[in-house]
Amino acid sequence: MQKRLHGSDGEMNLEVKLDIKEGEFVALSGKSGSGKTTLLRILAGLEKAEGTIMIGGKTWQGTKHFLPPQKREIGFVFQEYALFENMSVEENLLFVSKDKKLANYLLEMTELSKLKNRAPATLSGGQKQRVSLCRALMNRPKLLLMDEPLSALDSAMRAKLQGEILTLHKEFGTTTIMVSHDPSEMYKLSQRVIVLEQGKVLDDGGVKDVLLRTSGSQKFSFRGEILDIIKVDVIYIAIIAIGQQLVEVVISHKESEGLQIGDEVDVSTKAFAPHIS
Repeated sequence: MQKRLHGSDGEMNLEVKLDIKEGEFVALSGKSGSGKTTLLRILAGLEKAEGTIMIGGKTWQGTKHFLPPQKREIGFVFQEYALFENMSVEENLLFVSKDKKLANYLLEMTELSKLKNRAPATLSGGQKQRVSLCRALMNRPKLLLMDEPLSALDSAMRAKLQGEILTLHKEFGTTTIMVSHDPSEMYKLSQRVIVLEQGKVLDDGGVKDVLLRTSGSQKFSFRGEILDIIKVDVIYIAIIAIGQQLVEVVISHKESEGLQIGDEVDVSTKAFAPHIS
């Protein structure tokens, strides 16, 4: 499929050709403005594009055919929850489908049963996101789309919901595509990682092949951003943000001249015996 859109560096062409297996969990990654959210919206039928989309032998989009969103068997989990504030938790689920047995099952699995009569405004962010996830599964979708669903949550709640997402994915056998920028989240949940850059597929492969970037005799390799370069006596120290951690790395004078604040870098180690405690 292809679509002309405005990316982070101006006009670009989103051009993607993918085959995704039924029941696969795919992480969609890449810089902001690379086309990730637009791709999800095209799959959901919220935006039109040129090309063909086929799910389970059924055409959702073709040259002369376009299946509207409400007729596509999808579940969509947004970053901002998108719940009906004038409905209770249970009513939010039953709005999608009147299957009360399924609603109770999902609420029980996500530990929300005691909150089913509460209004969304009285829930925490993590609880709201669980309701959003349950609601997306109420129509037993063939395709579950998630756009950075956990990015606004703290690390402890993220870890808990990651486990629940994986459990629900396996339980329902749904094909899942999730946009994420978190390598640990992608590693934990997905079987396959697709990286977009300027609307094109830059990388596509197994989670280990894409995320674990070591070569030669390197034992570890981390991606980070240079926050500062400090000269201490005759040496230089680069302050690098790796995830939520800051590390200090000694660099040579020559290396310091080739680096600047804001650069994305790979930090790797070679012969070294790590100690984990």
